[in-house]
Amino acid sequence: MSWSEMQPLLSQGTYDSFYMVLWATVVTIGLGLPLGVLLVLTDKGGLLQNRPVNKVIGVIVNIGRSLPFIILLIALIPFTTWAVGTFIGPSAMIVPLSIGAIPFFARLVETSVREVDHGLVEAVQSMGGGIPTIVWKVLLPQALPSLVSAITTTVITLVSYSALAGAVGGGGLGSVAITYGYQRFETDFMLITVAVLIAIVTVIQLLGDGVVRLLARRGRTS
Repeated sequence: MSWSEMQPLLSQGTYDSFYMVLWATVVTIGLGLPLGVLLVLTDKGGLLQNRPVNKVIGVIVNIGRSLPFIILLIALIPFTTWAVGTFIGPSAMIVPLSIGAIPFFARLVETSVREVDHGLVEAVQSMGGGIPTIVWKVLLPQALPSLVSAITTTVITLVSYSALAGAVGGGGLGSVAITYGYQRFETDFMLITVAVLIAIVTVIQLLGDGVVRLLARRGRTS
């Protein structure tokens, strides 16, 4: 296959992968962030201590994290079809990608928030600050560098998930690699697709590390 034939396929595959990962990231952060914070707040000694609720959330998160993505992808076909109207294509893949990443991200958020100095929380409480104030003014800002690292890790995980989704008609670079690189024995095409995925992951990691360093410097000077 010539480069002129590869280029439009790679361009479309890259666009579809970015589309899936972008929207899955938005959903994952939107749901995983409060879930992770809730795990901390409802734990023993937390501001909203509620062990039964904490245990239920913990079990759900653990089950979600333990399922291999390919199995989750197949198991969610009926739900994906109900939610989107189809189980194939980039838009459909946002559903399993999000559901697969939310528990993973929630645990990372939980770890990040737990690292915040409890003395800061007590100081805000002594000044009459409520739980919303503590969460938005103390926990999240103080955990921000760690949260950015968690987001970076999650996005990279979503890139790998999106490539795997190509095996079941999800589109993106994974589908291109399987259809043209593997099934048609176009080894060069397969290698180029892998190189593009590696480049994407590398750029994401570099950007994430850069933001973390910037936040760390600001934290030291403030």
